[in-house]
Amino acid sequence: MGIADDAVEVRAQGWRTLAALHGLIEAALERALSAEAKLSVVEYTVLDALSRQDGWHMRMQQLARATALSPSATTRLVNRLEDRGLLTRILCADDRRGIYTELTAQGRGLYEKVRPVHDAALRAVLAEAEEQPELAPVVAALGAGARTTAG
Repeated sequence: MGIADDAVEVRAQGWRTLAALHGLIEAALERALSAEAKLSVVEYTVLDALSRQDGWHMRMQQLARATALSPSATTRLVNRLEDRGLLTRILCADDRRGIYTELTAQGRGLYEKVRPVHDAALRAVLAEAEEQPELAPVVAALGAGARTTAG
């Protein structure tokens, strides 16, 4: 195996480690959010993204980017959340083709209720992952990034 092959293997191992950590985090968040509010991780991501917007709304294509979903999957997701009364869609005043999505009062309330559950589950799974030697460096890197942005 040459130097180039070694570099490829190091990157591949890094990717596998990151994917393993992502899987652990997503499963833990899915369990916690589902138990508390019957929300999926991606549904929570929508509520979180909308809660961070000035005026509490986003265009559908922005929401698709925030959730890493296709436009059609985003539309189905928004339909489900709208059916639950958690968000609503409104037409853009300047561009009749544009549609905004925003949280309803019920959606804001649910987000505020479930955010501490999300945050606690995330802290717990990262602490658990930190105890696994193969995952600890990635968790440490995430913590360093959080300290850098928070400080």
